[in-house]
This record gives sequence, C-alpha cells and structure tokens, in this order.
Amino acid sequence: MMKIAGVCFTQGGFTLLKRLQEILLKEGNEVNIVFKSRFAQNGHPAELKEDLKDWTRKRFIDSDAIIFVGATGITVRTIAPFVRDKRQDPAIIVLDERGKFCIPLLSGHIGGANELAGWLAEQIHAIPVVTTATDAYGKFAVDVYATQNHMTLSNMTYAKEVSASLLSGYPVGLQSDFPVTGDLPEGIVWAGELKPDNPEEVTLGISISPSYQNKYFDHCLWLIPPCITVGIGCRKGSSAEQIEKLFYDVLKEHYIYPEAVCQVATIDLKADEPGLLEFCERNHLPLITYTPDELRRAEGSFIASTFVEEVTGVDNVCERSACLAGEGEVIVRKTCADGVTCACVKKDWRICFE
Repeated sequence: MMKIAGVCFTQGGFTLLKRLQEILLKEGNEVNIVFKSRFAQNGHPAELKEDLKDWTRKRFIDSDAIIFVGATGITVRTIAPFVRDKRQDPAIIVLDERGKFCIPLLSGHIGGANELAGWLAEQIHAIPVVTTATDAYGKFAVDVYATQNHMTLSNMTYAKEVSASLLSGYPVGLQSDFPVTGDLPEGIVWAGELKPDNPEEVTLGISISPSYQNKYFDHCLWLIPPCITVGIGCRKGSSAEQIEKLFYDVLKEHYIYPEAVCQVATIDLKADEPGLLEFCERNHLPLITYTPDELRRAEGSFIASTFVEEVTGVDNVCERSACLAGEGEVIVRKTCADGVTCACVKKDWRICFE
C-alpha cells in the first residue's frame, strides 16, 4: 500500500484526478487529492487553501508518491526546492488534463514512479513517457531490482556506474552470499566467470550480502538484504545508549551493514523495558518477544548462564530469541558488555532473477 497525494489546477484536471483516486483506492492505497485554483468555488470539498509549495513540502515528507495533473513546467517549479535524494524523494508523476500522457518525473526507479506511471497509464489507456536509459534500452536496472526485493544500495555512485557499464556493453560481475535462481540479466556475469586478463571486466561488480568484509571487485556495489535478526538481553534499567553501543560495536566487529538488520528479538520480560524500546524506536526496528517456554524450545547449542536462568527462567536470551525470530544461521554468538548481551542470526534468503 502506498500513501499518494494528488493535485490539479482545473475542473477538467479534477475529473481525471478523481478517477485516478478511485482506481488507486481499489488497490488498497491511501489517496488524498486537492484542487488548487482561484476559480475553484468556495466550499469545494477538495479545495487547497494553503500555498501550493507549502503543501508540496509537506507531501515530500509524508507521501510515497505525488501526482500532478497539469503542466510539467508547473510541477518542476513547484517541486524544485524540495528535491534532495533519489533514495528519499517521493515518486513524482505528471499527467496532462486529458489523460493522454503519464510521465514519471522524479524517483523513477527507487521511488517507483516508473512502475506506478506504467500501471496508471494502463488503467486509463494513457501513454507512459519513460525516459530513464535502462528502461529505454531494456537493460537491467540495479536500483529497481534492489527496491523490488527490499534491498538497500550501498553506494549510489556505483549504482550509476553499473547502469552506465551495461548501457555501454561492458559486463558487470555478480557475487552472492545466497542461492540464486533464474537466469542472470543480460550483461551480468558470475564473478568466477570474468576474465582476469581483461581489467575492464573485473573492476566493477555487485555483491549481494549483509557484510562488507569481502570486497570481490575494485568497484563494488553491495545490495544489502534485510536478513539479520539481532537478539538482545539486558539488565533491568539498561539505557538505550548502552544497548546501542554494543549493537553497533558488534556490527562493526563482524563487518555487518546496519541496513541488514531487520528486527530485534528478546524475552517477553523485557517487552516494556524503556531502554530497549527507545533503542528500537531510534533505529526503526520492530521488537519480537518470546516466553521462557518458547525460548527453551529453540533448537541449537547456546552459551548458557546460570544467573540469566535464575532471573528469567531460561539459560540464554539473546541467542535463543534471535534463532526463533531469525530462522537461520547464528553468525555472531552471545557477546556481552555493560549488562547487555547481543547475538546475530542470518536468515535463509533467496535471490531470484526472472
């Protein structure tokens, strides 16, 4: 589900925007539309009374996509002060009032504007005007692939280099920590198949991994899957700062990207621990909890603590909770510091190319 905002400037534009709203609402999206015009009748249910740029600034913060029905020039001048980074900017789509053309103007790949514009165009029988080079030539777009598979790009410069290389006909290497199914996209070749006697073929590549420990290419773009569960145990009253320090120390020591962490797990006795809750909120991580009985049923070999068992009813919190929530391989065993324990589990992940 996306949170989508729309704005138009004439009654004809409002008719089209209302139609788009109905289509998008049927797909489960949240859609809010406004009508900005000095000709709008007082009391119009969608009349926008505030300044258009003020409205746009707010939508850049709280919306996944903004649809402008009107001239491209108006759109460009309106959004210009707020454009910052393609990894953060919302998708911007422009349609003419007759609904003949549908243009993804900003955040075409990562923001999903190209995909949304193509889908909307299909719904209203418009012509999608897509200008990104990889789309125009039908080449693999690494930023689109990462977004569709919920992975984070480590470096936008290298992402651009990957696209430029593929568009120029040069192969790009691939290494993956995870099993890969399907045929590799045109121009993408396994790292082991690149020819070492040709430097142009081995300098640029993609590594799919939660870890930056091994650099397989001189110019390496990591695609980081959200596949790491961190189990945390802590003494009563532990602060968010204490938990956060161990968390980042562990990630750094084991070369794990913070972006790879998808959730935190612990015992239910810590479900309301203020420091742990604050830590999770700061880092935008969901907290999953288990009862002592559930933790005892976790399979594997764990570092036991008599003291922890006396307090919680189970001999290990961080490793057991991480295993239950992460459903994968333990890659960092129990690590302790300042009354906090931490362990990491890497979930079984699959990479698929259609």
